[in-house]
Order: sequence, then structure tokens, then C-alpha cells
Amino acid sequence: MAILQERLENVKKQQERCQATLMISITEQQNPINFSKDTERLQQINNIRKGPVGAQIKRVVDLLYERRQALDPEEINRDCYVDLHANKAVFDSLKKNPKLKYDGSRFSYKPSHNIRNKDQLLDLIRKFQDGVGVIDLKDSYSNVMQDLESLKGAGQIWILYKFDSKEDFVVYPNDPRVSIRVDDDLKQFFRGIETPSDVIDMEKDLQKNGMKPATNTAKRRAIAQALHGISNKPKTKKKKLEISKRTKLTNSHLMHLFQ
Repeated sequence: MAILQERLENVKKQQERCQATLMISITEQQNPINFSKDTERLQQINNIRKGPVGAQIKRVVDLLYERRQALDPEEINRDCYVDLHANKAVFDSLKKNPKLKYDGSRFSYKPSHNIRNKDQLLDLIRKFQDGVGVIDLKDSYSNVMQDLESLKGAGQIWILYKFDSKEDFVVYPNDPRVSIRVDDDLKQFFRGIETPSDVIDMEKDLQKNGMKPATNTAKRRAIAQALHGISNKPKTKKKKLEISKRTKLTNSHLMHLFQ
């Protein structure tokens, strides 16, 4: 009887365990585990932190360039997922980066010139009588390019563009208070340059020297001829009237105009 009673107790305990397991299974089905719905973001963070050191440095520099404020490692990690505490190579490289400033606890972007508005921009340009490249100005603050166009429109600066680029140019001050002296040799050289009488020939000379003309006169003349029947030949200059003893003058009172 004792053996039978022991077996019955074991069966009863086994039934209780099975019932408990069944209840847990039912509960899990009714309340499924909520895995993170942000799997894609977590995967991105993992890829960034395992990526090349150079790529992580660029992310931090781009962030600081956009924010234009000092950020500590925790803020940088939060905003661009680069963990400076866990990556000593990135941290040390950022401290040595010439475009960044590190004050011992925070990083900030260091532009070529410390200016923040249009008035400071104009004052800076006026200090460079020989011109300053846009590459040294464009990282100063966010809307510096718009301010350059505004100053140009107001006649306060000159902008000299390269023929093949609108991004690479030099800015000069147009300040009437500054006296600019041009050497006589340069004046003589400029005045001695002979330019073709026809614009088309001038455009061809520019192309031969690797420059792109701002206009296409040949094309414009062809279109005008097709639309209005205008001759494609350039106008010839009229010869100056020569006065001699045999010239018959009918308006002798206008003689002084021909002298």
C-alpha cells in the first residue's frame, strides 16, 4: 500500500506540473512578448559603431558643423550614434582634428573665420584687398552664401567666378574708401590687347584657350536668321569720310564736324 500511495503522489505532482506548464503557455499566447519595433534603427547604430574610423569621424564633424554648438560625448552619441567612450581611436582623432575645438569636455566646430553675420562678413572681406576665397568663407555660418549674394547685389563686394565653376570663386571688397592703384605696365598691357572685331571670332579664341564663353553668338544669329531673315554676316564699319579739295560740300557751315 505504501508503494501504491507513493506512485499516486508522483502522478498527482506530474499532473500539477503539466497543468502549470499549460497555463504558462496559454498566458504567453494571450500576452506575446513585445520585441523592439525599432530593429532597423538598432541595426543602423550597430553598423555605425562597427564601421571605419574615418566614417565615424565624418559623422561627428558633420554634426558639429550643422549644430554650431559645443557637444559632449554623450550628446554626440545620442545624436549621431558614435560612441566616443567606447572608441579611443575616434576620440583621439577628433581631438587632433584641425576643424574641431576640444575644451576638455566638449567638441565644437572651428571655422576658418570666426564670423556670424553679414556685417562681420563684410568687415572681414574688406581686410583682404587681394581677395579671399569662398572656400575660406563658406563654413563660417549657415547662410553665408546668401549673404555673399546680398552684398554683391548691393554693390559692396565683387565676385570673380571661375569659368567652369560657380562654387569656386574669389571675393573682393568694393569699398570707395579704399584707393586701388593699377600699375602703368598693366594698363599699357590691357590697352595693347587687340580683340577680334566679330564676337564669334572672340568666342572661338576663348575656346582655343580652354575657356567657355558666356554666350553663343553663332547659334543666336542662326536662330535670328531663321525667324526673321536677318543676315548672319556681321555688320561692316562705314569708312570715315575723307575731305579733299575735290569734295563737294553742300553744308559748308558743318565743316568743323569733319576736322
